[in-house]
Amino acid sequence: MVTREQAVELFHKYNKSESLWHHALCVEAVMRAFAAEAGEDVDYWGIVGLLHDIDWEMFPDQHCRKAPELLAEIGMPDDMVHAICSHGWGLVSDVEPQRQMEKILYAVDELTGLVYATALMRPERMAGMSVKSVKKKWSSKSFAAGVNREVIEKGAQMADVTKEHLIKVTIQALTSISDQIGL
Repeated sequence: MVTREQAVELFHKYNKSESLWHHALCVEAVMRAFAAEAGEDVDYWGIVGLLHDIDWEMFPDQHCRKAPELLAEIGMPDDMVHAICSHGWGLVSDVEPQRQMEKILYAVDELTGLVYATALMRPERMAGMSVKSVKKKWSSKSFAAGVNREVIEKGAQMADVTKEHLIKVTIQALTSISDQIGL
C-alpha cells in the first residue's frame, strides 16, 4: 500500500499551487470521513482523495490521462489508479466510477469547491456552517460558477447518498482541517 508520505511527496513533485494543495487536503478529508462512515479503509480512500488531481497543474490538457504514469512512480495499485481516473468521468475521462468510493470521489471533488467558496464568503469561515447555507449558495448559479453542480448531483445519485448528507459530511470534514486549508 502506498503511504501518505509517498503520496504527499508525489503530489508536491507535480503541484506547486497552494490552492491546489488545499483542494487536495479538502478532498482527502472528505474521503476519509466517508470511508469511516462506511467502515472502509480511511487511509486508502484518503490517499485516493489526496492524489486525485496529481496531473492537473502540470498536465491540465491530459488530466486523468497522465495520472497513471505519474502514480506508477510510487507503485500505486491499479484499483487506486482507476479510482483517481474515474473522478473525471464524462468530462476528461471515459473511466466510469464503479465502486462506492469512486462515486463519492466523483461527487465531492466538485462539492469541496462549493463549500470552500461558501466559507470564504463568511466572516466565521467554516465555524457554524450549515447545510442550508451551502444549499442557498448552490442555488446561485453565478456563485462559484466553475463548480459543476450536475456532477455533484449525478455522483450523489450514483452513490445513493442524498445531496444534504453529502454536504453535511463535507462541511464536517473541512471544519476538521480548517486550520490547514486557510479557513
